Amino acid sequence: MVIRNPHLSSAPPSLFPISIHKFQNYNQYHSPTLSFTQLQPKLNVPSTQLHIKLNETQQLHGHFIKTAFNCSYQVPLAALESYSSNAAIHSFLITSYIKNNCPADAAKIYAYMRRTDIEVDNFIIPSVLKACCFIPSILLGQEVHGFVVKNGFHGDVFVCNALIMMYSEVGSLTSARLLFDEMENKDAVSWSTMIRSYDRNGLLNEALDLLRDMHVMGVEPSEITMISITHVLAELAHLKMGKAMHAYVIRNGKCGKLVVPLSTALIDMYVKYENLAYARRLFDGMSGASIISWTAMIAGYIHCNSLSEGLRLFVKMLGEGMFPNEITMLSLVKECGTAGALGKWLHAFTLRSGFTMSLVLATAFIDMYGKCGDVRSSRSVFNSFKKKDLMMWSAMISAYAQNNCIDEAFDIFVHMTDCGIRPNEVIMTSLLTLCAKAGSLEMGKWIHSYIDKQGIKGDMILRTSLIDMYAKCGDIDTAHRLFAATTDRDVSMWNAMIYGFAMHGHGEAALELFEKMEAIGVIPNGITFIGVLHACSHSGLLQEGKRLFHKMVHELGFVPKAEHYGCMVDLLGRAGLLDEAKELIENMPMRPSVAVFGSLLAACKVHKNIKLGEWAAKQFLSLEPQKSGYNVLMSNIYASANRWGDVAYIRKAMKGEGIVKEPGVSSIEVNGSLHEFVMGDREHPDAKKIYEMIGEMREKLEDAGYTPDISSVLLNIDDEEKETALNYHSEKLAMAYGLISTAPGIPIRIVKNLRICDDCHNATKLLSKIYRREIIVRDRNRFHHFKEGSCSCCDYW
Repeated sequence: MVIRNPHLSSAPPSLFPISIHKFQNYNQYHSPTLSFTQLQPKLNVPSTQLHIKLNETQQLHGHFIKTAFNCSYQVPLAALESYSSNAAIHSFLITSYIKNNCPADAAKIYAYMRRTDIEVDNFIIPSVLKACCFIPSILLGQEVHGFVVKNGFHGDVFVCNALIMMYSEVGSLTSARLLFDEMENKDAVSWSTMIRSYDRNGLLNEALDLLRDMHVMGVEPSEITMISITHVLAELAHLKMGKAMHAYVIRNGKCGKLVVPLSTALIDMYVKYENLAYARRLFDGMSGASIISWTAMIAGYIHCNSLSEGLRLFVKMLGEGMFPNEITMLSLVKECGTAGALGKWLHAFTLRSGFTMSLVLATAFIDMYGKCGDVRSSRSVFNSFKKKDLMMWSAMISAYAQNNCIDEAFDIFVHMTDCGIRPNEVIMTSLLTLCAKAGSLEMGKWIHSYIDKQGIKGDMILRTSLIDMYAKCGDIDTAHRLFAATTDRDVSMWNAMIYGFAMHGHGEAALELFEKMEAIGVIPNGITFIGVLHACSHSGLLQEGKRLFHKMVHELGFVPKAEHYGCMVDLLGRAGLLDEAKELIENMPMRPSVAVFGSLLAACKVHKNIKLGEWAAKQFLSLEPQKSGYNVLMSNIYASANRWGDVAYIRKAMKGEGIVKEPGVSSIEVNGSLHEFVMGDREHPDAKKIYEMIGEMREKLEDAGYTPDISSVLLNIDDEEKETALNYHSEKLAMAYGLISTAPGIPIRIVKNLRICDDCHNATKLLSKIYRREIIVRDRNRFHHFKEGSCSCCDYW
């Protein structure tokens, strides 16, 4: 958390420590009589103009080492003959190493200067601080800060601006703000640097507050400041302030004209508002649009799904002799998202044009194809590179993870580690997400163990992913232990734990956690309320759910989204308040989503309200006519009322429109392998043993007095055939395989892609008691923990 006025907080008394690791004895490296002079700006500083390649820099550095930096020797570079002092030569080397992306070498030269009493002036300090940003190293930055204060450079505004930038880049924004507040003479760059720091760290409201302070102080914002604020307003989706900003920059621009970078930032802002008309008007009014401007406008069309217009503008750009660079291609490929056709066209253009396919661009194509569900093309791009960096491996694993290809993802992971590449937290997060989707607890535990053994640094996202994985794989106790063991929790981690409790039907625990979260000052977001409303829905906490929705809207000022209304419709529907649910839908300020109508339709099936179900189905099908699930749900409503003519009509219509019913699939993990079953499946290698166990289960159920619930079979067949069909539901086949493949007493964990049927639910309760097994089933909606003849849902699902 960044404090608005950090000097009022309990910050450490000193912000300027000397690094005790590198400079334990200051006098060991510095003469007590050595003086440091604060230099005045020179008219000609050739080091800022001269740029040489890395190998030339290294050769030059070697020459100076051999000659002990004696300036009387001839310098092997004519442009450096004007450098007549050791300090100037060292300054040039520091700058050159930074320009050649070798900040650590620049830092070593600075350390050498300190060690050998070579003068370090206020022109070298900003370069060294830039190296600290690139490494990054807050320890070295703090040492330089201490040196600045000891030698009287803290009054130099250029040095202070460089210190602010350094602290923000190395992740110490509080220190940056403290330094900014203590500056006596701030210039426009100081304000711009601090605003940009807030922007880059996602603290958008703080950036706006600082802009207001800047205005009150009468400081005129620079072009860079206005670009940063434009980005802030775009991210906040604040159209009114964005237009006001646009008007301000026009009034204060030279002759009313905008410079290209600022115009490009405004185009990007309007694109994020999805206001393409304003963006295009700005673009068409530009004189001398840069490649970045073209990129912003084309990417805007793609972002707003105006693919044909984006493609036409791309072709127009080529016609005007403006050829895209790598940044252009990266931006466009990134915006493609799930627009696979356009992504493929861009890929083909890249290959046809002889464009150099860098690792970064290839990685973007791998990611794009993965998001489009085309993992074969992702793998093709991946295989075309012999030398792969960590990001490319990560993108390929992520592509498989997004498409639920668990075996392929782990194969790539093993191949990567065999090549000696150490995975990072991003890769481990992708694998954990995949395990969470598949409900693969054993693989998830293996990844957790691997993270611990390899000492992979667990950032907030990775720790949250672990909690989410355990919760979604049915081990809510381990998820809670990990959560309780973490002290620095962000809102995402709280959300993951709340949603975990909600999925498992622990509504009271979810609400208790929500109250604790608020009590310690963590501000909930929209996702938090989806979690708590979901918890209320699955635990029958009607009044609590209504109270929380009211609090969200009227006390905390949240604007409910369609997802929040969907949760409320689900809550009211499960409680049987179908008319109230319909009234809520009709009064929604936005167009209801398919999920909202789907919740009402599911409630109509449970409460057998055919009339309202027909209304909900009609609304739903007008939005997504190709969605099979709700056609089937309406068909089931008719079937439960024995209206077989209507059932036949819906199924015939589905067949005519090519809509295929999603088959029920149940999976179980045994010894690290996932086994999937569909109804009546006989393809499994152990099918004979499975069906023998099915027979045994049926006999034991009959002995216990169980009668099959044939109302769960929504087919127009006789009762005996219905009973037979019930025996071979996919979840019962998975359960049978679990019983023959695992040791007595071991919990059986099953994942089903659809809602568990009433008969399987009732049968599983008895089977958990008969076989003395805990049976955990994750269906489409929630978890069911069957134990000793009862279910955690209390038959409320």
